[in-house]
Amino acid sequence: MTKPSPTASVSTTGRNATLMAALLGWMFDGFEMGLFPLIGRPALKDLLAGSEQAGAEADWFGVIIAVFLVGAASGGVLFGWLGDKIGRVRAMSLSIFTYAVFTGLCGFATEAWHIAVLRFIASLGMGGEWSLGVALVNEIWPGKSRAFIAGLIGAASNVGFLLVAILSMGLTGFIGGIHSVLTTIGISEEAAQHLLANSAWRFLMISGAFPALLIFFIRLFVPESAKWEEERDSGKTSHWNNVDLFGVLGGCLAAIGIIYVWSPLQNDTQSWIRIVVTFVGLGVCLLGFLYPVRQFLTRTIAAGKVASEQKNRVIGRMLFGASLAGVALLGTWGSIQWAPGWADSLSPNQPETTQEDGTIVPGINHYAKEKTQAALAVGAIFGTILAALAAGNFGRRITYALLCLGSVGTALFFYQGHDTFNGSFLFAAVLAGAVTAGFYGFFPLYFPELFPTAVRATGQGFAFNFGRVIAAIGGLQTANLKAYFDGNLPKAGSALAAIYLIGVIIVWFGPETKGKDLPD
Repeated sequence: MTKPSPTASVSTTGRNATLMAALLGWMFDGFEMGLFPLIGRPALKDLLAGSEQAGAEADWFGVIIAVFLVGAASGGVLFGWLGDKIGRVRAMSLSIFTYAVFTGLCGFATEAWHIAVLRFIASLGMGGEWSLGVALVNEIWPGKSRAFIAGLIGAASNVGFLLVAILSMGLTGFIGGIHSVLTTIGISEEAAQHLLANSAWRFLMISGAFPALLIFFIRLFVPESAKWEEERDSGKTSHWNNVDLFGVLGGCLAAIGIIYVWSPLQNDTQSWIRIVVTFVGLGVCLLGFLYPVRQFLTRTIAAGKVASEQKNRVIGRMLFGASLAGVALLGTWGSIQWAPGWADSLSPNQPETTQEDGTIVPGINHYAKEKTQAALAVGAIFGTILAALAAGNFGRRITYALLCLGSVGTALFFYQGHDTFNGSFLFAAVLAGAVTAGFYGFFPLYFPELFPTAVRATGQGFAFNFGRVIAAIGGLQTANLKAYFDGNLPKAGSALAAIYLIGVIIVWFGPETKGKDLPD
């Protein structure tokens, strides 16, 4: 008799609720990640005003972004481990609670380092929510739907980015409307002005706690993965051990150490020391993040639950997946993320001026940065869906290789083919966004297929999020790369896009999983 699929026991309502919860979680992730670049600099300017570090907003901004990426990487492993141990739904609820509450607490910060610490803790939840949501959706939805669902997963976060771009273009009117609401409900004028000062960064940060309400929906309507429940009933989940998390802690501290030596606090550190710390730290981080899975597999092999050869296969696939994600994330954070800032330099806003006769000439806001971010997000929404569908129809390896080649081509077309902010510039941004973001529809389809159910959340959490550590280190080299090209951002962005060529080679060392079921 054929064994029934675990997805067969889940009702249509349960599957739809799972997808809805995951998509909303990823959309809020994208919104919050896009929100900080909008309000981060006004927040830091506010917090550093009058201190010895006044004027160092850009340095702090870079450090906070790097800390965020390291936190997301650590959270991917930490909450992935938790999802494999206690279940996808409970762990996903905790991850959403973490990123929502600690994002909200940023609104009460009084020092720049408060933002760094709170953003780090919030990013733990964001990294975990990705790996848990992907594992849960893939295990509950039937195989024929997974390619399209994977595309939706990638698109959801980019909807969040698009919403931020729209918000930023109407921020002045938004702040005015919120001010009226706050005073109407009885909040004092002084308190309202405090919340809405400096681009309303405090109010927007506090509003970041709103996704915590999603937890109630998840706990009421989202079913647990039947595949995970089978693993629990077989006794495999009992082999996860809390003490293994010290490995994750060590890996996290090593990554933070790398950021520290490259931070503005250590400008006097010699380059050779920074390079040594970087390589040693990466090694420690890698071993630390792998430690929980290595220990789990050792115990399950000793208990006779799995074959001994599975350990090397799982570890190998974790490293393989991390390489694929590292290429995509470094390309995104190190090259395409510069596009909105570059657009602003090509078409700077003009402030209001007063002529000699007293006539006021209104300022002009081109919204170049916001329009470019919106163009990238629109392209990404379509690109993630199309990339996942292509992988489902033509194969995983060929799709990834073509995405890499396409990313190089579109990045070069964008940076080298334009020197004016116009319609062609925005079209190139849409194209670059579609291709370079296509990876984020590809990964939710491919990564779950690399790992068995018992280690799926941890394995893909490591695979996707370890690339964030690499992106964080690469992002801190932005200033050096720009300096090498005499401040020419298009040349620097084009040069870094060459990282995608490495992916064209790496992907062929992994398995082709087209047409295969998720491994048990």
